[in-house]
Amino acid sequence: MQDLSRRGVLRATAAAGAGAVVVPGAAAAGAPVANAASRGKGGAKCPPAQLTGRIVRPQDPNYASSSLGWDELFVHYPLVIVYVQDTQDVVNALTWARQNDVALRVRSGGHSLEGWSNVDNGLVIDISELKSARIDTASLTATVGAGLNQLEAVTTLAKQDVAVTTGTEGTVGLSGATLGGGFGFLTRYLGMACDSLIGAEIVVTSGADCASVLHVDARNHGDLLWALRGAGNGNFGIVTSLTYKVSPLKSVVYVTATWDGLSDLTQIFDTWQRTAPNTDNRLGTQLEIHPDKIFLFAVLAEGTQGEAQRLLAPLLSIDTPDVTVQEGNWGDIYTGFQIPTAADPANWKFFSQFTKKPFPRKAIGIVSSFMQDAPTTDSNFFTQAFGGAVRNSAPRGGTAFPHRDALFYSEPGAGWGTRGVPGSGDAITPIAQAWIAEFSQALRPYVNGAYVNVPNIGMQEWETAYWGRNVDRLRQVKAKYDPYNVFQYEQSIPPAS
Repeated sequence: MQDLSRRGVLRATAAAGAGAVVVPGAAAAGAPVANAASRGKGGAKCPPAQLTGRIVRPQDPNYASSSLGWDELFVHYPLVIVYVQDTQDVVNALTWARQNDVALRVRSGGHSLEGWSNVDNGLVIDISELKSARIDTASLTATVGAGLNQLEAVTTLAKQDVAVTTGTEGTVGLSGATLGGGFGFLTRYLGMACDSLIGAEIVVTSGADCASVLHVDARNHGDLLWALRGAGNGNFGIVTSLTYKVSPLKSVVYVTATWDGLSDLTQIFDTWQRTAPNTDNRLGTQLEIHPDKIFLFAVLAEGTQGEAQRLLAPLLSIDTPDVTVQEGNWGDIYTGFQIPTAADPANWKFFSQFTKKPFPRKAIGIVSSFMQDAPTTDSNFFTQAFGGAVRNSAPRGGTAFPHRDALFYSEPGAGWGTRGVPGSGDAITPIAQAWIAEFSQALRPYVNGAYVNVPNIGMQEWETAYWGRNVDRLRQVKAKYDPYNVFQYEQSIPPAS
């Protein structure tokens, strides 16, 4: 059976990057004229900055591919894209943007689901080539370049039999996922990805038009470390490396189950939501409802195949699902369930939400009704079990991620269009967007909150939905480290007045 996922889980061919990637720098770009991010008044002035790194401009042959993100629904035309090669390139780029009043965005894996890591007529600072990893198995710490994607991070750590939580999609940037919270199959075992974050190197604004490098940990800029644990990428500065407390992980058991049709949905969903958040913390599960199938994906950390099947027995005993079981190194298992990005639809739309109480039958009926009327075969309703370490093991110093009491996370999602063919999904776009809007509205009585890594465009109370009671504290941190709001996008954190 071919594994499926809500976004066509990702690229099996990406290589783990244990050493730094070096790409020759390009000539500095000329300063454009554009209305964009304000530069601060007062403070020391910096010498005129030049862009360094691998620079891509509109006249370059790879500009079109470089300016396109994973979700091809959003097309932007940046003035210049800088693929930074080291921290100094980041300092130069941020300083150059401030000195020339040019809007900027930060990009890691390119999976910003509303296209907010790109900008028209502005500067995109792309950190995806900052690939390095230094793992200390004695202290169980790992410092990695912020350009690693999740597949590279998982496989690199797994070679040393250690792990941190990541999402399931390999080409998603590790830094973006972590800084927004980060959850996946190991969430109930190890907590959120941000829970393992113990340090970071970050480039922030400084003075009137400068940039500086901060090394953040529990003793230095602890308020910023707290904010980086869940506030979302690109709010306070540009993270160039992350330090994690890693956990031993030698093997996992990976179980998939598939039910044809939706006739068993009520029993399957109700059984899942009442068992998955409360079972052995080593077991992480995701349930996906497609128009014609129901999928269960499960990972048991440091267990046996027999244990996995016993823990999943309440679900696997419903009807006669097609079940597969694998056991092995986490890096190998993770690599095995990736699907090439080229196989994904071009365009995607999602709506994120958390649930604190089990769905009643009426809510499950809503899911069934909408899935039977889905706009495309790539549409689905995705869930992730919470509980376990998410609820019980927040790190010292706390995190900005507020949804620790959720039973599960869920999102309706729709995919359509042919990748690399502009306009191929235009006829379906309004239908898919309306379906997502109606689906999410119908579930409103049964859900609350939202996930900053899967932003809900148009949501009125989005700050509270993403960060709950942490909003005011986050605005204070923003005012301290980015007082002129240089790092801004459609739903970025505004500084406190």
